[in-house]
Amino acid sequence: MAVCEVLERCPFFNDVMTGMPEHAELFKQLYCHGGNDICARYMVFRKLGRDAVPKDLYPNEVSRANTLIAGALKPARKG
Repeated sequence: MAVCEVLERCPFFNDVMTGMPEHAELFKQLYCHGGNDICARYMVFRKLGRDAVPKDLYPNEVSRANTLIAGALKPARKG
């Protein structure tokens, strides 16, 4: 898998992780350089769009991503 298409503009790495370069590099190796299909941020981006990705969502928060996706895709109940 190629480098993540949104890496250069990813607010997680450009804002949240700026003070932790070692951790940022580890996350990038795991999730952005070949593993973006298991990245929680990328999962939300692909299903719901860029604006739906919370800035504080970590790449390893797959459970949270699944909850966000399921909630957004759930049909509205008729009352």
